[in-house]
Amino acid sequence: MRVLMIADNTESINMPVLPLGMACVARAAEEAGHEVATLNLMRAEDLQQSLVPLLASFRPHVIGLSIRNIDDQVSQGTRFFLEPVKAIVDRCRRYSNAMIVLGGAGYSIFPTQVLAYLGVDMGIQGEGEASFVMLLERLARHDNLSDIPGLHCASRAISNPPAVEGHIDRFRLPDPDPRFFSPGSAAQEPIWMPFQTRRGCPLDCIYCSTAAIEGRRIRKRGIDEVIVSLEKFASAGYDHFYFVDNTFNLPVSYARRLCEAIVASGLNIRWRCILYPWKVEKSLVRAMAAAGCVEVSLGFESGSDTLLEKMNKRFRTADVRRIADLLGEAGVRRMGFLLLGLPGDTQTTIRQSLEFADSLNLEMVKVTIGARIYPNTALASYAVRTGYLSEVDSLLFPRFYLEKGMDAWIRGTLAAWIQERPNWVC
Repeated sequence: MRVLMIADNTESINMPVLPLGMACVARAAEEAGHEVATLNLMRAEDLQQSLVPLLASFRPHVIGLSIRNIDDQVSQGTRFFLEPVKAIVDRCRRYSNAMIVLGGAGYSIFPTQVLAYLGVDMGIQGEGEASFVMLLERLARHDNLSDIPGLHCASRAISNPPAVEGHIDRFRLPDPDPRFFSPGSAAQEPIWMPFQTRRGCPLDCIYCSTAAIEGRRIRKRGIDEVIVSLEKFASAGYDHFYFVDNTFNLPVSYARRLCEAIVASGLNIRWRCILYPWKVEKSLVRAMAAAGCVEVSLGFESGSDTLLEKMNKRFRTADVRRIADLLGEAGVRRMGFLLLGLPGDTQTTIRQSLEFADSLNLEMVKVTIGARIYPNTALASYAVRTGYLSEVDSLLFPRFYLEKGMDAWIRGTLAAWIQERPNWVC
């Protein structure tokens, strides 16, 4: 079948985001024998000029539309991203008879609601490499669709839970491909190539939606496969990578072996990662620095041990301080994250958080006010139980948890705090 894959994301809130997920699914479809064309709207200057000619020339049978985000997760002046996606869907319907299939991280959190909102045929929740290819094969044969994992289709009363593939090496990593990725030029800011070695997270932080997207079990790629893929990208001119694994340091043994393998390969790369501030020892930090780690995102969220326990965090402030010091000693840049206003937060605990983060002497601190409430999370259950939400509230349209009566005080306090700290952002 002819398949057009479209990455809908046009936002670069922190950095331009390259469509890694879509690239993985596109490779799986090509290896299954389908003809695949792609469109990354992050780079497209005009929807009309790019999409319409491609629909006319390629004449797809199926359009796979990847939805990365539902909104910008900012509690004040929130931007809802599905309205622009409607324009993409309308354009596809106007100029093509192809069946539209949704996928992506944002879609996977709200599979039935997004289908209804956009008026789209069907979608694949969770990992798409196997299920999307299965869907293409069944559509080509006009065969039964009812047992495809992760498939949602209201018109056929299909709503299947996603499958979680235990051996993700079955899904090959994408190769360097200018359709998806561009290394940039020396005169530009470097492009941080997204790279994933593990999927899933078992930690169940009260506000997190990862389980709906990737499941709770950590599934690891073979180290040898990872190194081969990194070498391909390095040979193609990429030397900056962003490991988007939810917790780069877990399992610790895997993280250490990966760093040792990068060093042994002779790869001269620089990389960032997301570090969970727990179970991090000096030996791991040294291995990371030796392998080219230059920056970590350290999501400690609060400076109050009481709040950390309420968030279901495994670590405490003493762990965060020790790990931040280890990273600083190793010359690794640290970007800390605070999340203010969650259940139990008070003026006292928020001051604790601000003072704690300040005392760490981090290179950058990002502060978020209020937490986006996602379905099937402990935060959503708590919000309903305490009357913050009703059971029928649609969380597709952004709702945020922010302790009642705290909004104005937090924003005023934070504005004054940040004014004196140029390395803090909100």
